[in-house]
Amino acid sequence: MTFIRSLIFNIYLFGGTGVIALILLILLPFSSQEMRKGSQFWTRYVMWGMRHITGINYELRGLENLPANGAIIACKHQSAWDTAIFVMLNISTAYILKKELLKIPFYGWYVKRAGHIAVDRNAGASALKNMVKDVKEALARGRNVVIFPEGTRSNPGEPGNYQPGVAAIYTQTKQAVIPVALNSGLYWGRRSFLKNKGTIILEIMPPIEPGLKRKEFMDRLEKTIEDRSRELEKEGRERDSL
Repeated sequence: MTFIRSLIFNIYLFGGTGVIALILLILLPFSSQEMRKGSQFWTRYVMWGMRHITGINYELRGLENLPANGAIIACKHQSAWDTAIFVMLNISTAYILKKELLKIPFYGWYVKRAGHIAVDRNAGASALKNMVKDVKEALARGRNVVIFPEGTRSNPGEPGNYQPGVAAIYTQTKQAVIPVALNSGLYWGRRSFLKNKGTIILEIMPPIEPGLKRKEFMDRLEKTIEDRSRELEKEGRERDSL
């Protein structure tokens, strides 16, 4: 049944995404806010399919730790699901993503129009400088900046390779960073065709306040996210018999 549900969901996902991508073309001339509303529609479409086709639901914990605007969110990254969930919270978000994604037809156009922050990882120090500048501008407009500090998805149980970009943001914006742990890879794994039935848990934890040294901040961020993600993975495996 897992294979059949996964097959139907993938047809639903890619077929529906293609149709929605064409529809969203009409929003390109409009404001970035309108494009973000279009992204919310796509996200709701995906979440509906996950719940009703694959049997994957989600549970959000610690929402009281997330301000309405102007937050820096550092999230564990295990699944494509992670890149969509914050859109469901009805908060204005600006994701930090690699510049190469802007070259993808339709997707890249929409990401750019929605005002997300693209980083050229081959540009070295200048990339960090430009990223911090863009983050400050997004925060000043009341948007919540979402960064995946590992830079790419990791498998459940696999420690992440945390990149220095999040430390640059933390030290130069002098703002708190909110760590987020999750276990999404148990259900929608990295490059995995199969989708396992169960409930994804995402937990928003208390912020790491500004003022720490770079290394101290990175050590605390990584330990906080990784330790809690392992606990959520254990909870998910036991609850959903994975």
